[in-house]
Amino acid sequence: MVFKRLLGSLGVGGPTVDTVLDPGPVRPGGTLTGQVHLQGGNAGFDIEHITLELVARVEAEHAEGESEGVVAFERYTAGGSFRLAEGERRSVPFSVTLPWETPVTELYGQPLGVVLGVRTELAVAGARDKGDLDPLAVGPLPVQEAVLEAFGRLGFGFKSADLEYGRIGGTGQQLPFYQEIELTPAPQYAHQVNEIEVTFLAHPGGMEVVLEADKRGGFLSPGHDALARFTVGHGDARDWDAEVDGWIRRLVEHRASYGSHDAYGAYGHGDPYGGHGHGHGHGHYGQGEAHRSGPGVGTAVAAGAAGLAVGVVGGMVAAEVVDEIGDFFEGEEGEEDEG
Repeated sequence: MVFKRLLGSLGVGGPTVDTVLDPGPVRPGGTLTGQVHLQGGNAGFDIEHITLELVARVEAEHAEGESEGVVAFERYTAGGSFRLAEGERRSVPFSVTLPWETPVTELYGQPLGVVLGVRTELAVAGARDKGDLDPLAVGPLPVQEAVLEAFGRLGFGFKSADLEYGRIGGTGQQLPFYQEIELTPAPQYAHQVNEIEVTFLAHPGGMEVVLEADKRGGFLSPGHDALARFTVGHGDARDWDAEVDGWIRRLVEHRASYGSHDAYGAYGHGDPYGGHGHGHGHGHYGQGEAHRSGPGVGTAVAAGAAGLAVGVVGGMVAAEVVDEIGDFFEGEEGEEDEG
């Protein structure tokens, strides 16, 4: 879907911007290409720069529950420094590289429920406006697909996927949020875990796979979470069914500590809301340890009844653009392209 908007800061008669992404999903670390189509207004304008911004709908956990906000996680300069004459039509091609940790939005063409967008900002004669917003489709890397396929062959089922604001300690995470793919347990593990959460943290040399198991409690013991981190290469040729099954066995059999408040607990000492963590354990096996943490002090602000975390340090988009992004993220079509 393409959205076309008049630059409101320039009023009636200003130029319009219409960004069209090349069809098909892009992979993390891959190249995103497209064209920014400009239509001149009732007078000539100096285009100072055209900026593309990647945005994502992200959840933030806090003591009162969860809120949703929009995080801008990458910016690119696509062009600029030219004069757009009255009524002139001009197309500016672009080619940019996505961050390696860009979340996956679809698998085999089926959406996972994760929503990303590309926002186009036009700076004209000292005024700036968020002129266009387009959905971004991202498919999995081959090794991500191999791991998920192995889970499927082992009997695990897809439950949901979302983006969580915060960082996973003990990893090389770069973005201010991470993706969780929640899986229902395979029959052979159903008596041990309620669900498995998978997080991929890709980088040029390979990928970290963080697994979290929501372990069932016993007759005299409460349930708790266990985490582990494993590393794989992009070109690894493994028996992925056996590999993933080994990961799960080590995860569910590990007697992880939980409910602790040290630096490796959920939130740990960085809990900005004074809570007691979420009872996440530590991964002291596999290729390393990991822990999930929420945002630091002052990095999440509720925006009234809308429940959006906005206008904060760390990438959250300012409140004045949330209404437009909210329409897009809620599936509303906005102003459809008439061309």
